[in-house]
Amino acid sequence: MEFVGFQLRNNLFVAPMAGVTDRPFRQLCKKMGAGLAVSEMVTSNSLLYGSAKTLRRANHVGEVAPIAVQIAGADPRMMAEAARHNVDRGAQIIDINMGCPAKKVCNVMAGSALMQDEALVGRILDAVVGAVPNTPVTLKFRTGWNLTNRNAPTIARIAESAGVRAVAIHGRTRCQQYTGEAEYDTIALVKTLVKIPVIANGDIATPEKAKHVLDATGADGIMIGRAAQGRPWLFREIEHYLKTGEHLPPAEVTEIHAILMAHLDDLYAFYGIETGVKVARKHISWYTKGLVGSAAFRKMMNTLPDAEQQRGAVNDFFLRYAAEHAHLTYENNSDNKEALAA
Repeated sequence: MEFVGFQLRNNLFVAPMAGVTDRPFRQLCKKMGAGLAVSEMVTSNSLLYGSAKTLRRANHVGEVAPIAVQIAGADPRMMAEAARHNVDRGAQIIDINMGCPAKKVCNVMAGSALMQDEALVGRILDAVVGAVPNTPVTLKFRTGWNLTNRNAPTIARIAESAGVRAVAIHGRTRCQQYTGEAEYDTIALVKTLVKIPVIANGDIATPEKAKHVLDATGADGIMIGRAAQGRPWLFREIEHYLKTGEHLPPAEVTEIHAILMAHLDDLYAFYGIETGVKVARKHISWYTKGLVGSAAFRKMMNTLPDAEQQRGAVNDFFLRYAAEHAHLTYENNSDNKEALAA
């Protein structure tokens, strides 16, 4: 797929998620079939450029191109400076966050709160596009502020006029947070109104749902967030299904075990052992969520203080699991992935 000047493996995108889409996770998702992975949101506040968190989020050493960095903020001048700062440090695509519903972001009028002020949206987009004229700028936003103010079509046209090269739309309003079901009619409408690529996001957790969303919206690609937590191989399953109409055989427990162990090693190396152990806990929980017999293991995992014990417990769990199951087996039924991923 050609996307804003880059040739991608496919039209499957990893949604930027704070605390999740760090470099180890992005690289893993790309390896497992994603065409593009966008970084965690980084601040536009220059006072924080040197913080450990911001430096880590902007660390793209060894990452497969194109490097896409998401910035967030509400001040056009600061956003422009943030775009230049990240391009100077290797960003090849600048993505602007107007989709995050978190209160700490919206309370400073950033993220999806910006959708309330269309004039400010225009000023921010003009400033960022103007600041990095040789770097494609993309925009992620929601269907609107609330159910009575679904202004995604207006925001999309403002973005296209400003020179934004592509948009990704989450099929919920800001007020919905992540509740209810995503709707795709608004995304389909936006697709008819702009000529730039439109990426659909929200509740895509199975290969069948991916095809349905592409068919229903006419979107140029799909973006997957929470459903890929602990299931990065979802991208290759969707890629195969979209190409062939058939399902890949389910991943074997031994392969999932190897993927998780390599992921843990990457986390320890990226964050350092102490922080890496803490970050790894949530990933281990996601990998094992809903698996038969995993509840006690997940509870125990949060008590282990060091990497050696963490790795040992994961090894023990998966070796025992592989002795009883060839494939991952879930508590309710093995096909209930969508519920588990929600």
